Amino acid sequence: KTSYLSLSFCMRLLLLSLCMLLSSSLLLRVTNSFSPTRATTRFFYFSQIRSNIINNMSNNNNNRILTIVTPETLSLEVKDPVNPQALEQAKAILAELRPSENGPVDASALQKVAARLGDIATEDAPLLISKETCRAAFDDLSEQDRTALVNIHNRIQTFAQAQRTSITDMEVNVPGGKAGHTVSPCTAAGCYAPGGRYPLPSSVLMTAITARAAGVDTVVLATPRPAPITLAAAHLAGADYLLCVGGAQAIATMAYGMDYSSVKIPKCDVIVGPGNQWVTAAKSIVQGYCGIDMLAGPSEVLVICDETASSKVVAADLIAQAEHDVVARAILVTTSQQLEQEVNTEVIEQLSKLPEPNQSTARAAMKQSFSVLCGTLDECVQISDTIAPEHLEIHTANAWKIGQQCRHYGGLFVGSGAAEVLGDYGAGPNHTLPTGGTGRYTGGLSVFDFLRIRTYLRMEDTEELSSKECQDMVQDTITMARLEGLEGHARAAEQRLRK
Repeated sequence: KTSYLSLSFCMRLLLLSLCMLLSSSLLLRVTNSFSPTRATTRFFYFSQIRSNIINNMSNNNNNRILTIVTPETLSLEVKDPVNPQALEQAKAILAELRPSENGPVDASALQKVAARLGDIATEDAPLLISKETCRAAFDDLSEQDRTALVNIHNRIQTFAQAQRTSITDMEVNVPGGKAGHTVSPCTAAGCYAPGGRYPLPSSVLMTAITARAAGVDTVVLATPRPAPITLAAAHLAGADYLLCVGGAQAIATMAYGMDYSSVKIPKCDVIVGPGNQWVTAAKSIVQGYCGIDMLAGPSEVLVICDETASSKVVAADLIAQAEHDVVARAILVTTSQQLEQEVNTEVIEQLSKLPEPNQSTARAAMKQSFSVLCGTLDECVQISDTIAPEHLEIHTANAWKIGQQCRHYGGLFVGSGAAEVLGDYGAGPNHTLPTGGTGRYTGGLSVFDFLRIRTYLRMEDTEELSSKECQDMVQDTITMARLEGLEGHARAAEQRLRK
């Protein structure tokens, strides 16, 4: 089989090998004759030479689609997920929808905005889709489609219910009484499902099923121009209301509520689900008035590999992420130069066979995608933690051990069988995950987004209130209040002293 490496590329590989041998030899010498600090400096210098050669190889080879990036040039990239222009447009839409600053969305205003932005055909078209219509769409599915939808629903529900039972009410003894917390769901949840480039019934299931598993009373679903499969998913997930609007106008309606004919859409306590830049901008406006899950940016996957990984599988997973959106990002981090080259070749070959418009979308996404060559798997983990990817796949020997070393990510997929796409379509865990490095401090959508953990303090028994432990606590409170200059606090505590 003819090698895909050009002669010039082979020469560069040879040069790289010679430089690495030279750097190793010189490193041994400087270690013997210089301090550890100077030896480290010299090693970094030779490491930089290696990185520059790799970059030259990448830049001069026409058979590349994944740009090679050196570990030394990577840094944490946290971008504001809210587009400034989209934010201004979202503010204008929200102002147009609410005649009163503190009132609900006006239904007639929403119909005008929805028609203008293409959510509905005309201004007098309905904004709500009935439960009967959703049920009919479910019944009209083919046996294969209906079975798949039901199976996915059951797996998501099983996982979400297990999450819910993992946290319970609790109570402990404190001086003078009891303290504890209760776990209770919010009353109404708003669930957004995108409906732009592709219908996403999976987002309907991921959001609405999770809200139901948490125990939410009312689920409001919003999605623009819903396809029949989306209506079927809404039925299966148990949505109470289905708004056929999208963008900022959908977020506003779920946040502020709306009286529509004889139907009253409630104000939602929390709004969840991925969306476009206007959805994200609107969520940034309403957060505080209601809760939100996150401000999501472009989707991303990072795959850590060693020489044991399958280049065909890894390439397919990178492409699967890239076809999401032109601004999606697919990242390969590996210890194997040969595997990196094979994956790059596989991506080119597999992309050429992808249908449109998927192929064009994935090719555009590859412009901001890249690969990183590392010396060790520990370095691969460090690179991953720096990026904190939305999806993190581990394709190595001892994959679970490597996965446990990783600290920052949205969702973890361990082993060659744990495809990120299985997570997208309902293996169990939720596919709504933090992007843009925010996995450093938050996790993905779960039942916990719909739950409130509220604490209480009970001190009713007169005998316990007079105990030494309780009176010591009161005295500590008085002392701390006066240290902070809050005399009213101190005097309120003094009312609990027993003479």
